[in-house]
Amino acid sequence: MATETTRWDATEHLDSPEAIAAYIDAAMEDGDPALVSAVLGDVARAMGMTQIARETGMSRESLYRALSEERRPEFATVAKVMKALGLRLSAVPAN
Repeated sequence: MATETTRWDATEHLDSPEAIAAYIDAAMEDGDPALVSAVLGDVARAMGMTQIARETGMSRESLYRALSEERRPEFATVAKVMKALGLRLSAVPAN
């Protein structure tokens, strides 16, 4: 009998501010800009892309494009999205 699998969707697990912060923090720690973009896109989808787009002043389509894995959004876009998500960037020693 063949094993059935389903595609894992991160948005199904982003159900608390702590889970969202941990997910973004792990992507930031990895340091890959494409991963950070994709993770911010996942979080925006989980929280409602239309609402996040409205709060950033961007169109929904532009936000989807900016936060795709193939793109590297400008820092201003990342900052707007983080603010719309109710999060802030912070620096900590990398020890």
